Amino acid sequence: CTPKQAFRRGWSFGSGLFLAGASWIYVSIHDYGFVPVLPAALLTTVFCVGIGSLQGLLSYGYVRWLRDGRAGATLGFAALWVLGEWLRSWLLTGFPWLYLGYAHLHTPLAGWAPVTGVLSIGFIVALTGAALAALVRDRRQWPPLAAVLALALLGQSLLQQHWTERSSDTPLRVAAVQINISQDQKWRPENLKPTLIRYREMTLPLFEDHQLVIWPEAAIPAFFHQVGDYLGPLASRAEDSGSSLITGVPYWTPGHIYNSAVAMGNGDGSYFKQRLVPFGEYVPLENSLGKLIRIFELPLSSFSAGGPDQGPLRAGGLRLAPFICYEIVYPDLVARHGRDADVLLTLSNDAWFGRSLGPAQHMQMAQMRALETGRQLIRATGTGITALVDERGRITASIPSHQPGVLSGEIYPFRGYTPFSRAGSLPILLLCALLCALALRRRA
Repeated sequence: CTPKQAFRRGWSFGSGLFLAGASWIYVSIHDYGFVPVLPAALLTTVFCVGIGSLQGLLSYGYVRWLRDGRAGATLGFAALWVLGEWLRSWLLTGFPWLYLGYAHLHTPLAGWAPVTGVLSIGFIVALTGAALAALVRDRRQWPPLAAVLALALLGQSLLQQHWTERSSDTPLRVAAVQINISQDQKWRPENLKPTLIRYREMTLPLFEDHQLVIWPEAAIPAFFHQVGDYLGPLASRAEDSGSSLITGVPYWTPGHIYNSAVAMGNGDGSYFKQRLVPFGEYVPLENSLGKLIRIFELPLSSFSAGGPDQGPLRAGGLRLAPFICYEIVYPDLVARHGRDADVLLTLSNDAWFGRSLGPAQHMQMAQMRALETGRQLIRATGTGITALVDERGRITASIPSHQPGVLSGEIYPFRGYTPFSRAGSLPILLLCALLCALALRRRA
């Protein structure tokens, strides 16, 4: 096909991928943003088709500059695919959703995750497709497929490698409270007091036999300074019991509002969310898009981003690397901030997703972060999926979604570094850039 045809096909594929895989955007806008059906459907379509156009540009570039060389047709395709996924992770603050590698969380290719991250798994998957296409065109083109099989076998071998180790044989007993209040009810003023009472009633008994109790993102629908009289006694009770409480709560300072996590009782520290959700917590290109947003009357928050050098939260004598909601989907952010932590912690409010694909996708990405870093992970959400994940990315405990409940379990602190913790995605990105450069040179 011609480059223009490749662009149309790539754009169609990308648009279909996101319209199907990110359909939860409509749920967030219509069901909980209260935008009428047609405008919500239009905004969802515009977003998915817009981000799908990136796949069209990559397809155009592949056919225009890389496809004609033997190496470019296979290695160049896989390299360009990965560079496209990486580009999508930071463009307009990024939308790193639906990476190819996530589908292989529990396959032999998962062995590559702690070595070079989820992008490297996507590279192998894309290379597999290119190698099969080459073999269909010419049966003599079997070496690329043989290389893919070798990478899969090596991945299986890497799964047996233990990159990190427990720093203590004594587990931390933790509890995560899932109150299950829907997004359309959460912020109503009349529900503030019942919400606070419910959290207190579900939490107080837990302090006696748990070293750490966790509430989800924005568990308290009020600013931190407004609920001091409520949180103070809870913190004292936790401290008297030798326990810690970590909660998500909006935090106000003059001129700024932060989405934060705060540790109290036998714990300390606060964390302000760094990676904000586009159109949910801030408006990218606000000068240009603000008028459009106001036309559709979307309910938006105006949060400020926290600084990049924030330390861990401390609870039960452990260092916890906190990530709020959307942040857990950024592999390099988690690798960098989880490097010197004992445990990963993610607080989320997946009520925005309703009963769509979103919560399961979000959970899968959190599992990949545990595997990449060799750390166990605690995930606390308001409506689910609330779970504990081991250092291999496997869910060890969870509670039903869309029901109130308490997840109780044990986690172990880990020490040491995976190769991905040390270097992040840089090695696979450099390899892909080099492969594209070599393919261009050979074509020239």
